[in-house]
Amino acid sequence: MILIFLGPPGSGKGTQAKMLAEKTKIPHISVGDILRDEVRKGSDLGKQAKEHMEAGRLVPDELTIELTRQRIGQADCIRGFIMDGFPRSLKQAVAFDKMLEEQKKNLDAVVYFNISDEEVIERLSGRRSCKNCGAVYHLKNLPPKVEGICDVCGGELYLRKDDEESVIRTRFEVYAKSTQPLIDHYSKMGKIIEIDAAKPIEEITAEMLKITAIATVL
Repeated sequence: MILIFLGPPGSGKGTQAKMLAEKTKIPHISVGDILRDEVRKGSDLGKQAKEHMEAGRLVPDELTIELTRQRIGQADCIRGFIMDGFPRSLKQAVAFDKMLEEQKKNLDAVVYFNISDEEVIERLSGRRSCKNCGAVYHLKNLPPKVEGICDVCGGELYLRKDDEESVIRTRFEVYAKSTQPLIDHYSKMGKIIEIDAAKPIEEITAEMLKITAIATVL
């Protein structure tokens, strides 16, 4: 089973992707997480991506396309995978279509997490990340046991540059402009399934489990 989770930062698609990956035993591939790991490591790719990410801009297509091509070609993706954060442009979508065609794989469904910009700002501005291990918390919904300290490794928690309100608004605007062509692209293929991402996590999880059954017949 191959799924794409489509939605703006803060829509909850990452949380749902991780849950579904555990249930289905297929990889959850977050291009954003891969990029942030490259930034932390200080790799050449990470250095190229850092400037764009901190300004709230999309990372250039060439970087994300190549990262994705390498990742879905790995052995653990043979049974399928869940794409989270890719594609984010029509160019990326077309490139992804070609990747799947080359590997003789079929896309089952695209789950679109629909949510307002104000809801996204409330969610992301309260997020805190560990400088050491990358664990993520939320001041309201998932606070650490000790304020400012990671439960996992004891590292310092901080507000990421791309979680500041001004950057979040830029990220949302950029995403909104690039999303409609993707929705049109996958709608023509009959692959879009839309959900209300403002619902409680438990309700969305229940919907996701139903979607896994629906996706296989689209």
